[in-house]
Amino acid sequence: MTDHDDHVEKFWSRLGGINSGMLGLTEDARLVPMSHYADAEAGRLWFITAKGTDLARILAAGGKDAVHVVADEGKGLFARIHGALSLSDDRAKLDELWNAVASSWFEDGKQDEDVQLLRFDLADAEVWVTGGSLSFLYQMAKAKITGDKPDMGEHFSLGF
Repeated sequence: MTDHDDHVEKFWSRLGGINSGMLGLTEDARLVPMSHYADAEAGRLWFITAKGTDLARILAAGGKDAVHVVADEGKGLFARIHGALSLSDDRAKLDELWNAVASSWFEDGKQDEDVQLLRFDLADAEVWVTGGSLSFLYQMAKAKITGDKPDMGEHFSLGF
């Protein structure tokens, strides 16, 4: 396995275990919390939102460059992900992704007229992978005892 393949595998396996991050358009500094659904095979993330949100209203005019920021110390993943965000009317994908969390936001479930699926096609990501919170504590203690710098994991960039 090449370093690139190893990095891709680490990114997707850890991202799949994280439920949310901060999503926004690159032209606007405002990011909002959103739950994502990882689709590693397609190289994209999916989001379920409401048509009435600022983000969905802006995207109604066409797709935009976007950023999704994920930070989860427990899973050992910190990432800034760039790509193209657009509206999607893919009912099969909505059926696949629909769950109790999503249904709690919409009175009429996935049939609610306000449900909007967002498709985020990844372009690139800057990624930091660590051993997680227990590893962090170990590395800090080890550094204090040995005087060595702590091993804080890997930092790499990915293109999709």
